[in-house]
Amino acid sequence: MNSDNTKGKQDNAELEKSKAHIIVEIIEYVPNSVVIKTIIKKSTGNISVMSFDSGEGLTEKTSPFDTFAQIIEGKAEIVIDRVAHLLDSGEGIIIPAHSPNFIKPNGRFKMISTIIKSGYE
Repeated sequence: MNSDNTKGKQDNAELEKSKAHIIVEIIEYVPNSVVIKTIIKKSTGNISVMSFDSGEGLTEKTSPFDTFAQIIEGKAEIVIDRVAHLLDSGEGIIIPAHSPNFIKPNGRFKMISTIIKSGYE
């Protein structure tokens, strides 16, 4: 299982504004990798789209903010506080702040991750 910074590729350039995008098509699968593309990055939070090749996942982490994860292609297993949640394309889940979580490898999939940093002052 990979973490965010190993065998991964990250693109921090935001998407072009005032232009329609087919989100599932703006990111490709890369063999043996997790790819992350930034949609919006602000001091108050960010939205990223991620692709996971078969056998790839993310190691356990804990965030100080709520995170919304939505599967946009394939299916994924997201483990929150040691409880596994199998999500299919179109489904989303809120990962509560301060909850240990990780993404188990479960075939190729793409997801959108939204983190809102305000409201925790």
